[in-house]
Amino acid sequence: MVMVGTDRVEVERSLVSGELSCPSCQGVLAPWGHARSRSSRGLDGTVRHRPRRGRCTGCRGTHVLLAQVWLWRRADAVSVIGTALEAKAAGVGHRSIATGLGRPVSTVRGWLRRFAARAEQVRSEFTRLLVALDP
Repeated sequence: MVMVGTDRVEVERSLVSGELSCPSCQGVLAPWGHARSRSSRGLDGTVRHRPRRGRCTGCRGTHVLLAQVWLWRRADAVSVIGTALEAKAAGVGHRSIATGLGRPVSTVRGWLRRFAARAEQVRSEFTRLLVALDP
């Protein structure tokens, strides 16, 4: 799985021009069809999308190019989960968040617990990015 931008034209241009690299061996990814169609839930309802697939010219492995608005192995878009995290930070409980988003309580509770368990890892990664962007 390779996370890419949200502009399909730009992703295709990057793939065709050899700008995307293989996460396994750092080789060059070349076009290799499309992955299966998926249904994902956004803030405005269900969205069907069919991600592009690339094949490494080095190790010959194939990788799905997933847009940054979707998360790997998640049915909901980044914006939905981010909205839940923002509400939790504002002091809203997981049941109210679930009701507001129209998602199961157990799903929202799982997002919040997972984020809480990884908060230090996320904080350190953002600190690293901050230093890299503005030393």
